[in-house]
Amino acid sequence: MAPGPGNLVYYVGGAALFLVCALKLPPLARRRRDPLLWSAFTQLFAGGCIMLLAAPQSVVALNRATGITNCAAPVVYAALTAYSGASLLLIIHWRPAPPEQTRRAARWCVAAYSLAVLAVVLLFWAGNAPVEQVTLFDSYYAGTPFIREMIVTYLLAHGVAAVANVTMCRRWSREVHGSLRTGLHLLVAAYLLHVGYDVTRLVAVGARWAGHDLDLLIAQVSPRFAALSAVVGAVGYALPLLGPRTARTVQVVRQLRQLSPLWRLLRDVPTPGAARSALPWWRTPWAMLLMSRKTALYDAILALAPYCDPAVRDAAYRTALSHCPDEDSAAASADAAMIVVALDRQHAHPDRMPGGAASSAWRSGDLVPVSLALASPVVRTFREHHRFPAESSRP
Repeated sequence: MAPGPGNLVYYVGGAALFLVCALKLPPLARRRRDPLLWSAFTQLFAGGCIMLLAAPQSVVALNRATGITNCAAPVVYAALTAYSGASLLLIIHWRPAPPEQTRRAARWCVAAYSLAVLAVVLLFWAGNAPVEQVTLFDSYYAGTPFIREMIVTYLLAHGVAAVANVTMCRRWSREVHGSLRTGLHLLVAAYLLHVGYDVTRLVAVGARWAGHDLDLLIAQVSPRFAALSAVVGAVGYALPLLGPRTARTVQVVRQLRQLSPLWRLLRDVPTPGAARSALPWWRTPWAMLLMSRKTALYDAILALAPYCDPAVRDAAYRTALSHCPDEDSAAASADAAMIVVALDRQHAHPDRMPGGAASSAWRSGDLVPVSLALASPVVRTFREHHRFPAESSRP
């Protein structure tokens, strides 16, 4: 018989679950009485323990450490049963429902799966499993009194929780959108893999009862279901947590990149009275960097206001209308051209302040379109052909 998945498959799946479990620690420390967070943490932690303990190398090590033949079997199966109850409890707390209904369902879930865990342990001690089986315990002891009941108990408990979670996640996914919906779809896939794990093992056990040998399902097929479900489930639980935060970070970083042309143009503009502080990007939140960048740009534009000429903007706007697809793009190009000309005017006459202020010339409310418009042909044309002071409408 070909060997089943190696230890690495189990350890990678366990590491993925522990990683997502670690992400729950900060909010758990802040909200220690939150049943949703506790059930999520318990479920993820139990799942990680299962993957680490179910690895063939770990099974052998646990049996040797305790001195009890096949001691790893009830430990892993009890952990799997607890994981099943915790996963069902998580969905019960997670989905929207009346508080009393949630508490009642949670109590039934905790009671049922606590009894199932106790039954797994007691049935193992009542039975007799003298021959060590690292990967084929279920099929080898499928006909042994009490041990067979233990096997059926943990598989049914796991399967019931998986089917219930598939049903609840599918119903809930129809009511939500975004990363939560995607995460729920991934959880449906993960729990269907759980069902596949249970079905393959039950078929192999049933085959032993009928006098046939389908140990291949236990040795090779079901472990792959378990490992894949651990990874898919970890992503499914992490996505609703990290999805919105990642999307916001990506949006902020994108805006910083889009503002780069305008920042390179205006970063050296003197801004008397405005305090600028250099924030190290490696330890400053991206949102704070964006806010600081926008503040510095607005200060620079305000400093250039006396040099801004509305006539330049109007001329650029008329020119931009023939090149830009809409009025907003034309307005952004016109503002960008006016800023470029004002900067050149300031460089040409740094000691001569034009009379009056032209703050009303600035019309754009968003800096990003103005920054992107710096590459437009309208802006390049005005920068190349503008001359001072003849073309200025100001005295």
